[in-house]
Amino acid sequence: MKYISFVDPITGLPRIGNSDDSGSIQPLSFVSGTPLTNLYQVIEAGEDNIRPDGDTFPASSVKVLAPITGRDILCVGKNYSEHAKEFNSSGYDSSDKVDIPTHPVIFTKRYSSIIAHGEEIYPHPRFTETADYEGEIGVIIGKAGFRISEKDAMNHVWGYTIINDVTARERQRDHKQFYIGKSADTFCPMGPIAVAAKDLPQVLRLQTHVNGDLKQDATTEDLIFSIPFLIKTLSEGQTLQPGDVLATGTPAGVGIGKSPPVFLKSGDEITVSVTGLGSLTNKIAAPNTANYTVERVEKETSIPLTNLSKSINSIGLTRINNKPLNYQHLGSKEGPPIVFIHGLGGTLDCWNPLISTLSLTKSHSLHLFDLEGHGLSPTSPLSTLSISSFATDVKGVFEKASITSGATVVAHSMGCLIALAFAIENPHLVKKLVLLGPLPSPLPEAISQGYRTRATMARTKGMAAVVDAVVTSEVSQHTKSKNPLATAAVRLALMGQDPEGYAKACSALAGSIETLDLGKVQAETLVVTGKEDKVLSPQLCQTYARELKAKEPVVLKNVGHWHVFEDVWEVSQAVRVFLET
Repeated sequence: MKYISFVDPITGLPRIGNSDDSGSIQPLSFVSGTPLTNLYQVIEAGEDNIRPDGDTFPASSVKVLAPITGRDILCVGKNYSEHAKEFNSSGYDSSDKVDIPTHPVIFTKRYSSIIAHGEEIYPHPRFTETADYEGEIGVIIGKAGFRISEKDAMNHVWGYTIINDVTARERQRDHKQFYIGKSADTFCPMGPIAVAAKDLPQVLRLQTHVNGDLKQDATTEDLIFSIPFLIKTLSEGQTLQPGDVLATGTPAGVGIGKSPPVFLKSGDEITVSVTGLGSLTNKIAAPNTANYTVERVEKETSIPLTNLSKSINSIGLTRINNKPLNYQHLGSKEGPPIVFIHGLGGTLDCWNPLISTLSLTKSHSLHLFDLEGHGLSPTSPLSTLSISSFATDVKGVFEKASITSGATVVAHSMGCLIALAFAIENPHLVKKLVLLGPLPSPLPEAISQGYRTRATMARTKGMAAVVDAVVTSEVSQHTKSKNPLATAAVRLALMGQDPEGYAKACSALAGSIETLDLGKVQAETLVVTGKEDKVLSPQLCQTYARELKAKEPVVLKNVGHWHVFEDVWEVSQAVRVFLET
């Protein structure tokens, strides 16, 4: 296997593949079919748990990444005798005054300096005028170890890759240590592949060419301190981890070894080749080129979106209000528009039984979406959810759908509060309202506290701890005993939720303490409840309907709070009559 890391052109996520000699990549996965996304997984799983996955494609058709990243590189200086001599006599070595070091010279190279094969090396004007190349063999650790003996050291090696330890020589000299001069952005080209040690010969040859001219040529037999000795030295006071990379040093032939020194300039192409590892090639960028590391780092975040994995990096989601939401349009584009708003624990799919029963796709233009944090819609930890924020998203759906007037809004439970808040703020957009099991406004403190408790339960114990309580309190006894499919549908809807997204929606609901001015609702309104709906009783629905100037509420026999699941036929009958009038 010649492992190569690349960006999946469909998902935009990192993948691992096998690079063959023809320039093609075979994507790889665990034997279960789960895609491999980084070399750390390869090291931990082992080749017996890896298999080909999908069709091959040209490497030139995808963005190639460094084979492994995320940690600083462990580096060794002056580890080839001829290079140690040329460095010591160059005037740029302030580490010691001897040709051959008595102990390995160890330093680190910042992980943010890592770039891939083919990417340009930023020349860093005003930072250095002495950029130099250093072709090196990178050892990749495969097994954790502390105080590893030389004899056992190679058992801790997984494999190898190629590194170009680009160096700002005057920074290396002036700071009297190596870190600053070695860690500049883009100064650590790595790759293009990584190969397990078992698939390579014991002795590896390294060659470096600059603009096609051979500059360095040596083998691992020329090392002053062998790889086992380096591993022993490094592990004497620290634990080496799987995936740690050790750059073993560079041979003679670098730019400072010339008289006078020859440094890299814009347009120079450096190619480092190693037995069985192919060739790592990078060019020096023009001086006016932007440092793309800044953009790369700015894209990194420690605040990932919650509930993102279900959509595989937001694939298929729609940007609404500058965030990804799961939005669907069904039915006729010319038909009267209906916008659906599900409730707490629901998704847009909860409306499918009603849509199917009424054959609405034949007569209407239907617009459905998952509330932020629900279904397939992700949510950011920086996003505070509220009835108001959900109503703003409804406005975004209207704008996306180009609905400018006369829409029907169908809502359930918490979605009813969202629909009412939206209708009050946008009376010209809503002609009719269908409210299934609307919640009180404002919520009584006891109910608000219940939702806060439920949020904590979801966050600490997961959705499994929430499901039984919801089914017990919100589904009618008749449904539980006579309609197991409806009960299962409620459970599946809840179990499909992301716990954090659900918890945030519970908190949004618990914070609904402002009274909605129902008298401002101009839309013709239908209120539907269940006779066993404990969230909003039929008696309270009467009050709701009067404030909304609505007709007599429809009370469904043997139904709790999940109306569409519990009795889709009776709900559809009520909605059909309302839509036709």
